[in-house]
Amino acid sequence: MEWIGVVRNEVKEPVDEGWGRVVSEIVVDEAFTDGMDGIEAFSHVLILYWMHRAAEAEPVRMRRRPQGRQDMPEVGIFAQRARHRPNPLGVTAVTLLRREKNRLFVRGLDAINGTPVVDVKPYVPQFDAVESPRVPAWVHRLMEGYF
Repeated sequence: MEWIGVVRNEVKEPVDEGWGRVVSEIVVDEAFTDGMDGIEAFSHVLILYWMHRAAEAEPVRMRRRPQGRQDMPEVGIFAQRARHRPNPLGVTAVTLLRREKNRLFVRGLDAINGTPVVDVKPYVPQFDAVESPRVPAWVHRLMEGYF
């Protein structure tokens, strides 16, 4: 797998809240600049990234409580969006604020400074939105204040 860029922002350590206020700069390798032509026509993009600090941290447990919170049920790693997973790949739909050459400025990316970027895709509702998704009640409690 080849990284196409890197995240630049003020967040140095992973946190579990306030990501909706974070503005990040995605610095894409100049070899991929032409590949971003037309992206500015979209209001939102998907950022796929490698959670590099999670890959270096604690061993992966197949069952855990989301965010380590005791008020959350113990569920499997694939039933949550935890960063400590077999392949620490993250994906977030973000607001695209602007493009400047090989740099994208986005809001709402839950990735820390220095995170490698794997891919950028336009957000296309026909592909990316689902009508009336079902999620467990604990997810709503978990996500309060996250974005």
